[in-house]
Amino acid sequence: MFKRYFNNRRMSHGMEIEDSIMTVTQKEKAIMEIPFERHGLGMVWFVIVFFLGIFVVRIAYLDIIRGGYYSDISKGNRIRSITVKAPRGKILDRSGQILASNIPSMDAIIIPSDLPEDNNKKQLIADSVANILGMEKNQISSIFEVKNRNSLDPILVKENITREQALILAGKAKELPGVLVENTAIRSYEDSNIFSSVLGYDGKVTKDEMAKNPEYMMTDYIGKSAIEKQYEKELRGKAGTKQVEVDSLGNVKKNLGVINSQAGNDLVLNIDADLQKKLYDSMAGILEKTDTHTAAAVAIDPRDGGVLAIVNFPNYDNNLFARGISNIEYQEIINNKDLPLLNRAVNGEYPPGSTLKMAVAAAALSEETITAETIINGMGGSINIGGFRFRDWKTHAPSDIRTAIAESNDIFFYSIGGGYGNIPGLGMNRMKKYENMFGFGNPTGIDLPTEASGFIPDEQWKLDNLKEKWYIGNSYHASIGQGFVTTTPLQIANYAAALANGGTLFVPRIVNQIKTNEGKIIEKRPEIIRKNFISDAVIQVVREGMRKTVTDGTAQPLKNLPVEVAGKTGTAEFGGEGKTHGWFVSFAPYDNPVIALAILAEGGGEGHSSGVPITKEVYEYYFNRKIK
Repeated sequence: MFKRYFNNRRMSHGMEIEDSIMTVTQKEKAIMEIPFERHGLGMVWFVIVFFLGIFVVRIAYLDIIRGGYYSDISKGNRIRSITVKAPRGKILDRSGQILASNIPSMDAIIIPSDLPEDNNKKQLIADSVANILGMEKNQISSIFEVKNRNSLDPILVKENITREQALILAGKAKELPGVLVENTAIRSYEDSNIFSSVLGYDGKVTKDEMAKNPEYMMTDYIGKSAIEKQYEKELRGKAGTKQVEVDSLGNVKKNLGVINSQAGNDLVLNIDADLQKKLYDSMAGILEKTDTHTAAAVAIDPRDGGVLAIVNFPNYDNNLFARGISNIEYQEIINNKDLPLLNRAVNGEYPPGSTLKMAVAAAALSEETITAETIINGMGGSINIGGFRFRDWKTHAPSDIRTAIAESNDIFFYSIGGGYGNIPGLGMNRMKKYENMFGFGNPTGIDLPTEASGFIPDEQWKLDNLKEKWYIGNSYHASIGQGFVTTTPLQIANYAAALANGGTLFVPRIVNQIKTNEGKIIEKRPEIIRKNFISDAVIQVVREGMRKTVTDGTAQPLKNLPVEVAGKTGTAEFGGEGKTHGWFVSFAPYDNPVIALAILAEGGGEGHSSGVPITKEVYEYYFNRKIK
């Protein structure tokens, strides 16, 4: 019984043991399997967290450390700065008459970065633009072939396009990416043919000009000549900026803000517009009766050097250049044998003829080679030296210096210039000394570009350049404004102004005031080149000779003017065909001069035939107007 019980217990216990053994093994196995499962899951989470960390770090790097850089790139693609052009300053005459202003205009331009990269697409756009603007396809294609395709700087395709062309381009904006219409302004010149030699003109900047002015864009305007060029910095305004949002084709979607442009400064000239018009009309009328079509005139206020008028014949229409001159129009101008682009008054160099005699007279009196009472015989109309005959233009009676000026006595001036008989000549070197003091042989310094200097020779110059010594005949020719001597009409007018005011040589000034866009007025004060270089007594004798020219000499048609006038005619030979330039220089009123006037008619014969009639008409108008 007991045995059975024991066996049963053992069997039972064995089963428990086996169960226990079996149970322990499964648990242990489960316990052993759990770390492996957890370890695999942990590895997965570790990988996820690792890459997530890298991603977060990368985001932080791009957003925080490099955020500014990529923001700029983003804005560069989305936000664009467009230049807002500044209006050019106006130009006015002394009384406020507008001579140059601005009128709205439109240009066709391209933005290289907005053009398609595909050459075929770009060519299709170029062909379409050529058809719209009426231009050659090859010309447009060459404009489209820019070196820097990423550039945002505008490139001009055609300036001053019509309103219809602008509307077509704007309407086809989506079809013509990179092609835009830019609002701008062009110059408008009043009485352009009359004032063009003073004002000049502006035009689109060239590559050469951009190299010297890197702040300019290819669509900007720049002064090309005369006042427009001389005062470019003052007339040019300060451009503004407009920020806009654009799409991928460069089309403006939203305006984001504007920095306003600043207009250029206005210029107020010393030019008297009404006087200039009258001088122009009078010259045109008188020249029609002669064989000459080329002439120049300059009027100066002797009290301060202000330039009252500058007229040239022929002249040109500066509005042609402002609006974009065609090749046909340009060829007509440059092929004109009368050279309308030449500012004869400032850049033309001519023998001055007898208008130079006052300077020679002042030299002889100052050097005391003669006195105011010295009488020189007329020599029967000629002087013979070494087989050469030096003729007078007519036979004169014995003359003192006042009469010699009035009657333009060549024999008298041959004698005091080169010497004859008991009259010791000045010689060329001393004549040059005084002529230089009166402003000859050097630029006057007028506020215009590229002024000519004229030429006063000397004895050494001839030896060095022509390998010949200086002969007495050279001095004879120089003493009457011939030979190697050349001057400009401006120099002659300024010299007359110095005689008028008693011996002060001013720098001629065209601009009187600069009016800034802030309302400030900058005065261009008179500038003296030299003064008191000739004594008052000598100047007075010369002035009396010029007055006698009108009362008893070669300019008597001026006797009946409402004011007393002093003047001097001049006839200057040039070329080898006996042709002569006609000069007349004057000032008025005699006792208190307010105007000095020099007139040159190229190839116009004697000075009294054209210069005197023009002067008479101009002074009648000018002083009657002043009296009223």
